[in-house]
Amino acid sequence: MRYPHAERLDLVEQLHGHAVADPYRWLEDPADPRTASWTAAQDELTAGALAALPLRDRFAARLAELVHAGAVGVPVWRAGRAFSTRRDPGQEHAVLRVREPDGSERVLVDPMAVDPTGTTTLDAWSPSWEGDRLAYQLSTGGDEESRLYVLDVATGEQLDGPIDRCRYSPVAWLPGGEELFYVRRLAPGLVPAGEEQFHRRVWRHRVGADADGDALVHGEGSDPSTYFGARTSHDGRWLVVSASVGTAPRDDVWLADLAGDGSLRELQVGVDAQTAAWVARDGRLWLMSDRGTPRWRLAVADPADPATWAPGSWRDVVPQQEGGVLTDVALVDGPDGGLQVLAVHSVDATDRLSVWAADGSGRRAEVSGLRAGSVSGVSAPPEGGGTAWVGFTDHSTPPSVLRWDATDPARLGTWEQAPVAGEVPTVEVVETHATSADGTPVHLFVVSRAGAPDTPRPTVLYGYGGFDVALTPGYSAQALAWVEAGGVWAVANLRGGSEHGEEWHRAGMRERKQNVFDDFAAAGEHLVAEGWTTPAQLAVMGGSNGGLLVGATLTQRPDLAAAVVCSAPLLDMVRYERFGLGRTWNDEYGTAEDPTELGWLLGYSPYHRVVEGTAYPAVLFTTFESDTRVDPLHARKLAAALQHATSSDAPVLLRRETSVGHGARAVSRTVGLAADQLAFLAAHTGLGG
Repeated sequence: MRYPHAERLDLVEQLHGHAVADPYRWLEDPADPRTASWTAAQDELTAGALAALPLRDRFAARLAELVHAGAVGVPVWRAGRAFSTRRDPGQEHAVLRVREPDGSERVLVDPMAVDPTGTTTLDAWSPSWEGDRLAYQLSTGGDEESRLYVLDVATGEQLDGPIDRCRYSPVAWLPGGEELFYVRRLAPGLVPAGEEQFHRRVWRHRVGADADGDALVHGEGSDPSTYFGARTSHDGRWLVVSASVGTAPRDDVWLADLAGDGSLRELQVGVDAQTAAWVARDGRLWLMSDRGTPRWRLAVADPADPATWAPGSWRDVVPQQEGGVLTDVALVDGPDGGLQVLAVHSVDATDRLSVWAADGSGRRAEVSGLRAGSVSGVSAPPEGGGTAWVGFTDHSTPPSVLRWDATDPARLGTWEQAPVAGEVPTVEVVETHATSADGTPVHLFVVSRAGAPDTPRPTVLYGYGGFDVALTPGYSAQALAWVEAGGVWAVANLRGGSEHGEEWHRAGMRERKQNVFDDFAAAGEHLVAEGWTTPAQLAVMGGSNGGLLVGATLTQRPDLAAAVVCSAPLLDMVRYERFGLGRTWNDEYGTAEDPTELGWLLGYSPYHRVVEGTAYPAVLFTTFESDTRVDPLHARKLAAALQHATSSDAPVLLRRETSVGHGARAVSRTVGLAADQLAFLAAHTGLGG
């Protein structure tokens, strides 16, 4: 291919004794005329190349059916009302609706009614304890800059908002629905230039009042990149505030008695652990924590007695389980009236349900009716009851909701099934393990069409490996379309995720980040060794931190795969903290400000690992211009570097979109992106050839 010209600067900086070249620094600035011209030329090149892909239209048509499968969310119960999301086939976005006690349903928030262009998304929502008011958050154009509103559930009348600067804000209601706690950033004029995305505080707000007059609750003097959480008890007496600096796997937790002096008292501060705390209807302080238990446990203490807040005084309800990671819980009433816990444990990235006595006397039952898949959440009415609702999905089941009842604890029934547009292909799932460079076993899900021939086939290997995120079975239109076309789709559970608890996460972060890339390479080699595929038929794919994963893979192991899709990636790890939300991730990766940590970053930074004259695989970068998390500059810089360096005929393309960001998007935008990605991979792995 004849690639657009990209000027190479003779720019080399001395950083902590390292000579660091940055020939494409100018591509960081989208306003630079050189960047604008180069980007326009890349758009033209990519549009022509993608339009010529033979399977593009076929994938687009099939994805339009599979992506338009519905999805239903786990209900949140308030005073007999059930609040949940639902997307039906043909809808661009899920709507938020309420189910009344008589079974009737009404839509409360429809993003398409708010914005028919489809660029507005529903970011978060929280009903009041009485279920008569709803706080919800909207953002537009992919910027994720949430605006907070409050509406009257009965009438739909807007009571408050918009309140801006509420990105990633929890909402904790006080009884009566007149007041709530939430998180809002300081106004731009009150923070240093360039730090407008940071400096959050916890506020107490009265519905309908001017938000600029809200009472400051917590956060003054905190690290600018701190995120906060807030929870209240059903009776309004207790407030829990949590704080974590960026995405660090540790948090501080405070508890306030709002019936007393209302001051926040330290529950956990300065501890290298995570603890979620809340006061339930039984009046006890519940603690779900990895403090000393990296696979998590559930315990209780007395909120009114700080002497019981020390971990040595906690009383276990669900102790840490060997081989299983506790991921979620719901409190339900047993048939005898005693309180029980419905617990979710993940074992090799597949979820299990079990029932435990709330008095700490142990496990009461296993829920055997759960198929191999993922539980997206469990919920129960905060005021009590013997029923819980379980979100469920697997490789061929769109997100649906199951119903569990304490009177028959081993079984699950269907509460609400997500509708499907057309027929979903029947798939077979094989679980297997690769062996990483240091001998660590790495679990994989390998998905193929039922009855497919037992021969090497074009295969996509997908991974993430970071931020304590687990890749568990889930409905993926992209995976199903690939498998239906005759390919294999594999998902690797790499270190850096949460599949095996916090130790597994930390084994893939900071100075151990190379473990993640080694795990991924081992997974690819395993698929070849086991006969699933060949190097010429193997593709790798990932986004965000997974974009870093495949970027590192293609620069470290250009021989591993024939094709790469690298989406919304981090790739210049020397300068990543300077853009988007990068500074909130330095506990995960390390910081270039520290000499030792800069060495870690340079050891794998894809942009700095490009070697001229190397035969790189086919690469498709996909970026989103409104991405306020990961700046598109990363993909621009590595695309230019690879286009200059590669000695192969395989293309290096940059596909970009406008008016979309890192997170949620309209369904039709998802179809176009996924079709281009699959058609590109098919062309370079031989699928359909």
